[in-house]
Amino acid sequence: MHNLVDWDSLHANHFRGVRVLVTGGAGFIGSHLSEVLASLGAAVVVLDDLSGGSVDNLASFGPVEFVRGSILDRDILEKCTNACRYVFHLAALGSVPRSVEEPRLYHEVNSTGTLNVLEAARTAGVRRVMFAASSSCYGENPVPWVETMPVLPRSPYAATKVAGEALLSAYAANYGMDTASLRYFNIFGPRQNANSAYAAVIAAFAAALLAGRNPVIFGDGEQSRDFTFVYNAVHANLLAARHTGTIGGQALNVGCGTSISVNELARVMAESLGRTDLHPEHRPQRAGDLKHSFADLGLSRGVLKYQPIVDFKTGLEKTVQWYRSEYASGTGARVG
Repeated sequence: MHNLVDWDSLHANHFRGVRVLVTGGAGFIGSHLSEVLASLGAAVVVLDDLSGGSVDNLASFGPVEFVRGSILDRDILEKCTNACRYVFHLAALGSVPRSVEEPRLYHEVNSTGTLNVLEAARTAGVRRVMFAASSSCYGENPVPWVETMPVLPRSPYAATKVAGEALLSAYAANYGMDTASLRYFNIFGPRQNANSAYAAVIAAFAAALLAGRNPVIFGDGEQSRDFTFVYNAVHANLLAARHTGTIGGQALNVGCGTSISVNELARVMAESLGRTDLHPEHRPQRAGDLKHSFADLGLSRGVLKYQPIVDFKTGLEKTVQWYRSEYASGTGARVG
């Protein structure tokens, strides 16, 4: 994993000695971002309530300053943000189906929590806040998805992410603090929790196949996704933080610009894990799920000079290897 990307050549000394806060930094994407920031010499503060993350995700690297707490706790948030140049706001509840079941909880954590993060950052004089936005905001827009399209949230989760984007835009306009909303497209990779009823599809497929179970597909499986390896999301965050101009709360797509159907994904993963004897079990489509996602990367390329640094095939190989080793070692309760 560590030799997959030469982060030093990509980002040099831009973060050396810089104090940063990563909310949700013990989670899947947040821990990868925290790891790379620490390797680049940043002083990393991780704030996480461990509702979705794990301190195990921080165990393989260091040093980071870990604070267990919630973005709903304004006092802790203010202490963590003090003297930070950048805030990377990834803390959120992340499941579309669960948001349909618990909309009020999702609004509280994702929308009010984002307001709290922005207020803490404003008080601390933070230079820029990077927000983990979501491609789910596009809803049933025709693909490829371009940032100029209207937002059409189809789930409470998507609605909270749209609300977050609106807040970041408002804060950039009024408070002299720059912000960026990075619209993630189906991020996957090592450390993604497979041990959940709401697990993302690649993690869920890996768990099922490794345990000798048929993978479950909700719907006909012809839905397609722009699956994006986690290092691409890390790279986009670092590019946004380093950006020398003003981003002004713009929303920017973070994807691979490629698409694969869920049926094809199941076939490829079964092959790579040597379980072609296992065949997908189809169940009814879930509320809030979208048919297709596909990122247009023109604006991200223009503003951030972003382009994917790990392609889907390479990322999937690395991810499958990780799940296989976790399962074999018995250390991954997250797998199976």
